[in-house]
Amino acid sequence: MTEQKIPRATAKRLPIYYRYLKLLLDEGKTKISSVDLAEIVKIDAATIRRDFSCFGALGKRGYGYDVAELIEFFAGELNQDNLASVALIGLGNLGHALLNFKFQKTSNVRVSAVFEVKPELINTIQSGVPVFSMDELEEQIEEQRIDVAMLTVPADAAQTIATRLEASGIKGILNFTPMRLNVSRKVHVQNVDLTNELQTLLYFIDNDISN
Repeated sequence: MTEQKIPRATAKRLPIYYRYLKLLLDEGKTKISSVDLAEIVKIDAATIRRDFSCFGALGKRGYGYDVAELIEFFAGELNQDNLASVALIGLGNLGHALLNFKFQKTSNVRVSAVFEVKPELINTIQSGVPVFSMDELEEQIEEQRIDVAMLTVPADAAQTIATRLEASGIKGILNFTPMRLNVSRKVHVQNVDLTNELQTLLYFIDNDISN
């Protein structure tokens, strides 16, 4: 993995490049230009070249990029060889959808523990994953060495649980609640507000705003 600091926007695009490059290799594509890759991933070629330049010389002028070499490189950057265990907090409708999503087919992520307050769900197995009581949150996160949690609880419970997650050693939270969490800079928070994203999309449509 690279030791240099790369822009946050570049880091967010790396999984996109990795996923599409794997698809290209499956289709028998062995080399690709930044222009052709731009057409596929819908990111302009100049941005792709700028992103790739953060990691040194990944391509050759007049040849483009070797697809297999790029996949190998980005797999290392994204730590694809190590399986990351994730906790799912809350097993409502969205929680069930996330639990049933096959993360391991497209990434190095697996949901290894679910935490709930509903007695009828606690101590059951859901989609092959054990469901624990919220009372066991800190103990299980430490025992299973979980670094990341997906938060799908009611908004009024989000901050309390986020505080407990940080105290338990969690390094990252994928926050599906509308609340903006108050945690220290040691914890990375990625907010996923589906309602906001949908409203933004509708606004773009209504006002004919292009990408």
